[in-house]
Amino acid sequence: MENTARRNIDVSTIMVRLIGYGFIGVFALSCLLPFILIISSSFSSEKAIMDHGFSLWPKEFSTFAYEIVFQNPRLVIGSYIVTLGITIVGTAVGLFIVAMTGYALQRQDFLYRNKISFYIYFTTLFSGGLVPFYLLITQYLHLKDNYLAVLLPGLLSPFLIIMMKSFTKSIPHEITESAKIDGAGDFTIFLRIILPMSTPALATIGLFIALGYWNEWYNSMLFLSPNMEYRPLQLFLYNVITSADFIRNSAASSNVPPQDVPLESMKMATAVVATGPVILFYPFVQKYFITGITVGAVKG
Repeated sequence: MENTARRNIDVSTIMVRLIGYGFIGVFALSCLLPFILIISSSFSSEKAIMDHGFSLWPKEFSTFAYEIVFQNPRLVIGSYIVTLGITIVGTAVGLFIVAMTGYALQRQDFLYRNKISFYIYFTTLFSGGLVPFYLLITQYLHLKDNYLAVLLPGLLSPFLIIMMKSFTKSIPHEITESAKIDGAGDFTIFLRIILPMSTPALATIGLFIALGYWNEWYNSMLFLSPNMEYRPLQLFLYNVITSADFIRNSAASSNVPPQDVPLESMKMATAVVATGPVILFYPFVQKYFITGITVGAVKG
């Protein structure tokens, strides 16, 4: 009887695992196919895309789209450097501020934690609007044509502060109390105890902030004029696509074949250029990302 029961358990376990692995495999493949399609289309000629549509393998291999995107390598490299600098500085400073804010708001001995928490939450429901925001940056802070106009708005996010607050609640309060008995101050406790124990949350929040800065183009378009030689990568690629679209419309009015302007393949090439570094970086923080998402939601 026992052997029969074990066999039934083993068979059911194998079936559950096969179904689970099959479902995950199909889901992973559905996530991977769009990236393959983008890369394949970026190396396809415009004529092949217009005649046959997008395909998982280039029907007519061409690097013309990349040649146009990298027509001026100095501007591309400069845009990469600007975006990388803003991302690194913004992520480091923003992560530190978010971590301090989240930790302070969960402290039971912080007198105004509920009022400040409500104020932060309130900003998720209402905002001042675009015009006051533009006037604040340009007229009061005088940050027109300044990279700080792109850096400062992304430093704080109510969602990330709430996430950090939820995570630090899972750290036992007795640890900070014992550190206080040993003579440690609040800032020392935060630096030497809270931050090392919050690695999963810091990796998750840091990834959110970094992706926000890396994909940022709207504030750059508002506050950085075309007179600036180097602008963030996303805005540079957006201008490349806009220029190609204008050229195609002008060519169409001049009876020039539209396949001579590789607009669709350029869109895919710019997507590869913009997302390539992020895809390469993500596997290194994936395990922290998953842990950070789940731990803050568990009550214990």
